[in-house]
Parts: sequence; structure tokens; C-alpha cells
Amino acid sequence: MKKNVFYVSFTICLLVVIGGIFFPSQFEALANIAKHCVSNMFGWWYVIIMTLFVIFTIWIGWFSKYKNVRLGEDNSKPEYNFASWFAMLFSAGMGIGLVFWGTAEPLNFFVNPLGYEAGSPDAMRFALLKSFLHWGIHPWANYAVLSLALAYFWYRKKQSYLVSSILAPFLRKKEKNEVIRKTVDILAVFATIAGVSTSLGLGAMQIASGLNRIFSIPENNYTILFIVIIVTLAFMLSAVTGIDKGIKILSNINVLLCMIIALSCFLIGPTLKIISGMIESFGIYLQNFISGALEMGAFENKEWYSGWTIFYWAWWIAWAPFTGIFIARISKGRTIHEFCIGVTLVPALVSIIWFSIFGILGMDLGLDTAKKAIENTSTALFVCLEEYNFGSVISIAVIGLLCTFFVTSADSATYVTAMLTSDGQQNPSNKSKISWGLIISLTALSLILFTDNGLNMLQTISIVGAFPFSFVMLIAMISLIKALKNEKDYTKA
Repeated sequence: MKKNVFYVSFTICLLVVIGGIFFPSQFEALANIAKHCVSNMFGWWYVIIMTLFVIFTIWIGWFSKYKNVRLGEDNSKPEYNFASWFAMLFSAGMGIGLVFWGTAEPLNFFVNPLGYEAGSPDAMRFALLKSFLHWGIHPWANYAVLSLALAYFWYRKKQSYLVSSILAPFLRKKEKNEVIRKTVDILAVFATIAGVSTSLGLGAMQIASGLNRIFSIPENNYTILFIVIIVTLAFMLSAVTGIDKGIKILSNINVLLCMIIALSCFLIGPTLKIISGMIESFGIYLQNFISGALEMGAFENKEWYSGWTIFYWAWWIAWAPFTGIFIARISKGRTIHEFCIGVTLVPALVSIIWFSIFGILGMDLGLDTAKKAIENTSTALFVCLEEYNFGSVISIAVIGLLCTFFVTSADSATYVTAMLTSDGQQNPSNKSKISWGLIISLTALSLILFTDNGLNMLQTISIVGAFPFSFVMLIAMISLIKALKNEKDYTKA
């Protein structure tokens, strides 16, 4: 049964690669049918479950009697200081997506706002509101649900380092329950590969676009292939060095680069408009938090919500096993209250600041530039930076940030999948890491290079891969509450 998790997971992912390479049209047609069924028939489920994640996280971290329970023994202390802990969880949780969509998403909404005139002040508010919704509290609450449950069962209840450990309150250690446990771990592996491959594909496409805009390097499949090969070698090298060296150091570099790039864009852009726009839009976000989270296009604009909000909810769930396991792995010794603040509130505020800076930076250039920028989503940021002083220098820094985010995301995912398929070993073998690193890169490449619409296929595989795992997330919340009821002292911190 231990080996079966590796072989079954590996086979499923390999079939996706083979389908994308050798049967691209048939594979794309089948995947689109699956995406249509999931997003149109079960869009309501994604909306409900993501809302439950937010409610659960706020309750357990701020208002429950369990908030002072420590993720470990009562006298345990955090392994990492707050700065390094936040750097690693933020790099794993957002990474490439933040850079790829930071300008592109607000500009898409600015050009095509629902119910407003394109390019108008109302369109700017709409663009920031939806960007805050998609990248704010909801994705981080989604991560917190699974990672909190895992950290609790791993470090306080001494369960094995697997996603299936959340089933402990329901399943006794009997052989007949092993099939259920391993099925959950296999679902976690597939969802991880689906979610991470999407981000790696986006990253490779944007790096290629940036190199084309700055250095006139041809933006074609050969360039993307070369980028993926180079970065794959880099993240494999990082993966074999372990968390304390490779991932930790690169994550700290990521956060430092993010701060430098964001501050530079804040200063060269419309600084006062960014400040006032961020404050006003944040107020609108809070005011419309509940209604915005529950919108799904029930009466109109269903395709828009399916392509944006529902896709994001599915994408975040697809990232939950990978990010959740990684965050749990580095969170031993923190209280539930401290954990929820660090995993939800702080990164959500950072994301809101990021989208305010880069969204307003692009929208302030006007509708014509915005339309030009979103002709190719992966070039949107670079097109906008060209209009500002020192834009070329910042663009080069952005390419560097994309590379380091690429490496840390793939590095973390490689570690997580190797851990899941090695019976929960905290230090899985390099052979296992390398095997999964190759599968992750091949999955992204097969969908980008061999299907007609690579970006759409990356999104499709995320939505399909996330659907079954959403039920595992629901079980995680129930299981954690069930286990916490047996805690004898809620006050120890």
C-alpha cells in the first residue's frame, strides 16, 4: 500500500502528459467537457465551500476557545522566526500567479467591466474590487483550513506526515481503511500536480514574454522549452538541498525582490492615486465582502464568473494540498491564533497592496494602453512598465523574481509530492524528488506546447483536479473540530 500511492499517482500524472503530447486534440476536447461539467454544474459548490473556509478560519483563529492551542506540545516553540516563516508560506502560496496577474487581471476588468463603461472610474473600482476578492482572504483561508488541520494532527496528535492523517478521528488503524487513506493521498498528489503545473506554465510564458519585450528573444515554443529546462535543473538542485537551505534562502530572496519591485513601481507610478485608490477600494471590498463572495452569475454573466471567480476558487483548492502540506511542515510550535493571523490576514493584506500598486500603475495609463497590454496576458506588466521611467530595469528585476518564484514553487511542490508518496517521510529521497520534478515540468510543457490553447488547458486541469479534493477539505474542518473537543486545557499558549 505504501508503494501504491507512488505508482498510482505517478501513472495518473503520466497519462495526462501522454494525452497532452500524443493526443492533444482528443485530450483537450475531453478536458473541456470535464471543465464545463464541473464549472457549470458545481460552480455553486465552489462558492459555498470557499465561503465556509473563511467563516471557519475567522471563527477558530479569533473567537473559538481553541485559539490558544499550540500546534505541537504545550512547551514547543516555532522552528522558524516570523520573517522566514512568512517568506516561505507566501512564496509557496502565491508565487508566480501574483506577478502574472498583478497587472493583467485589473486591466482585464478595467477593459471589460460588468455593468460599467470601460475605462471609467467605476471600471477602476470594479477592477480592484474583484482582484481583492480573488487574491485576498479567500485563498489564504483555503490554505489555512488544510494546513491547520495537518499541523495539528502531525505535531500534536503525532500522526503520520500525510494528508490522510486528517481522517484519524474517523478511521481506526485497520487494514480495510488503508484504501480510503491512500485514495485521499493520491487525490492530494493529483491536485498538487494540477495546480502547480498551471502556475509553472504561466511563469514560463511570462518569462518568455519578458525576454521578448526587453531583449527581442523570440517568444516561441523553443524559448519556453529552454526556460523550463533551465528552471527545472535549478529547482531540482534546490530540492535536494532541503528546506533549511534551498527553499528558505530562495523564499527570503523572493520577499526581498517583491518589496524592491513593489516599492519601485509605487514611486515611479501615480503614488498618490495608488494610496487613495487602495484605501477606497479596500473599503468597498470590506463592504461587499459577503455579497461579492457569493456571486456566481446565476441570472447573467455566467460565463464571466465561470472563467474568473469559479476558476480562482478551483485553482486555490488545487493548490491547497501542496501549499497546505508545506505550510503545515514549517508551522510547528505556533498557536492556532498566531497561525491564522500569519496565514490569512498578513498575506491577504500584502496581496491587496500588490494589486493596488500594479493595477493602478496599469489603469492610470488609460484605456488604449490597457487594451494593448491585455492582447497577450503574459506581456501585460511589461507593456505597462515600458511607459514609465526605469521601466526596463524593473522589467529585468521582474524576470528575476519570476525565476526565483518558479524555483521555489516547483521546489516546494516537488518536496510535498515526494513526501506524500514516500509514506510521509519528512526528508524524502532525492530519487523521489527528481521523479516528481520531471513530472511537474512535463505536465506544464505538454499542456503549453502541444494543445491549441495552452493557458486554457492549464486552467482546465486545475479546475478538474481540484473538484474531488474539495470534499477532503470539508472533512478536514469537521475532523479538526472533532479532535479539538478532546483537548483538556484551551488556555495554554
